[in-house]
Amino acid sequence: MYSMTTSPQEEAPPQTAPGGHPQRWLILGVICLAQLTVLLDNTILNVAIPSLTRELDATTADVQWMMNAYSLVQSGLLLTAGNAADRYGRKLLLMAGLAIFGMGSLAAGLSQSPAQLIAARAGMGVGGALLMTTILAVVVQIFDDKERVKAIALWSTVSSLGFAAGPLIGGVMLNHFSWGAIFLINIPVAAIGLIAVAALVPESKHKAGDRPDLVGAVLSTIGMTSVVYAIITGPEHGWTSGQVLVSALIGVIVLGLFVTWELRTEHPMLDMHFFRNQKFVGAVAGAILVAFGMTGSLFLLTQHLQFVLGYEPLDAGLRTAPLALTVVALNFTGLGAKLVLKAGTPAAIALGMTLVSAGLAAIALLGGHGYGGTLLGLVVMGAGVALSMPAMANAIMSAIPPEKAGVGAGINGTLAEFGNGLGVAVLGAVLNSRFASLVAVSAASLPAALAAADSAGEKARISDAFASGLETSQLVGAVAVLAGGWSRRRCCGGLSGQNPPRSSPGSSGCAVVVRVRVHRG
Repeated sequence: MYSMTTSPQEEAPPQTAPGGHPQRWLILGVICLAQLTVLLDNTILNVAIPSLTRELDATTADVQWMMNAYSLVQSGLLLTAGNAADRYGRKLLLMAGLAIFGMGSLAAGLSQSPAQLIAARAGMGVGGALLMTTILAVVVQIFDDKERVKAIALWSTVSSLGFAAGPLIGGVMLNHFSWGAIFLINIPVAAIGLIAVAALVPESKHKAGDRPDLVGAVLSTIGMTSVVYAIITGPEHGWTSGQVLVSALIGVIVLGLFVTWELRTEHPMLDMHFFRNQKFVGAVAGAILVAFGMTGSLFLLTQHLQFVLGYEPLDAGLRTAPLALTVVALNFTGLGAKLVLKAGTPAAIALGMTLVSAGLAAIALLGGHGYGGTLLGLVVMGAGVALSMPAMANAIMSAIPPEKAGVGAGINGTLAEFGNGLGVAVLGAVLNSRFASLVAVSAASLPAALAAADSAGEKARISDAFASGLETSQLVGAVAVLAGGWSRRRCCGGLSGQNPPRSSPGSSGCAVVVRVRVHRG
């Protein structure tokens, strides 16, 4: 499946000794701290938007670009960053990512205008792309088969912790410091990370004696950036608006050219044979569906909490935090990884996705009776995510060769972003369709519709219509995740409860990294 030659000067991924790297847990702690900083930065920014708007005199468009510049750049570069890590060294690219992210944070914290902050956030996105791919590749490099699933479960826990802790940390910092502090605090963390990575992390790269696929890198970056731009601007401008449709069309065409090029070039950055492996495709599809259901659900639920129930953005974020806290609790105790090893990968994926589906259904059917029903749904959904994430990681680890660990992490990150956007788009469209069928309003958004209502009865009718739309959208998400979970069980059926033997350790893992943007009216 792969035609590769190794030059004498090349550093292949090192064989992991029994028990893994001697300092593996210390290394894991260091690189997870770096990842936590990246994820916290995005959730903290949500809380800082009012301060940024006031002190930088930012327009609504400026605020959107402050939020989206990072995601846009990071998503577009994930595949290229993963390929570069495999080729030039995961340690080297991890250090570069920390340095770029730290410098971007300094520029962001000292920004004097919206344009400067947007540019700094874009620079941070470059560092974020390098970090998100190399961190995962290093994790699977330093742990042996016995401990790797547990390590990746802890790695994925950091994502949930970042989501849960961001609003709290942001609120505390903004109460005592100016908005620039939320960026400047990244600098000492990046510096500590650089020193620790230089001292502890072993180098690993696999040039394979071929030349860089520059055409593939350019095509993948343009294509993914265009698609992600369409996804993140669709809710604001409308999915049928000209700029969204043109961006999506450009993205699809360029990605089609990328696939064609990768199939024909002698040295592709992304070997399309990956997608002939049913276990790989099954696990990736499961990851997309979990991201689809969870992100779409939380995006709409935060709107319901703010605009219908009247919570402030911070309060709404805190009321969705039980999902992330459940993931943290179950993965930090190792329960998710233990289930993968005991029940087997297919069963863990199926059970996890069934719980995600049940959580969505609980929010749909019980959420209208008070926050208790929503809380139950969030906890059940969190349990499902905690179980399915390490199981999907285990499935993909067995399907990708060790020399392609960085590319595997890039594939995971890219498709997780796609699942996030798809969930917002599809479930949002379901909600809007149901809402429009129940109440005829000309306003472009729920806040505008409520503001235009001329009586308490009309406002109640609009709120009830939105709640009905939320219920329908959550049920659609539940059905999609449930169907996908059981179909993925068949695709991954060849994997047993134990990690399968492999020619060498270090194959790539995968986990779902979900970012939720709290909508503001």
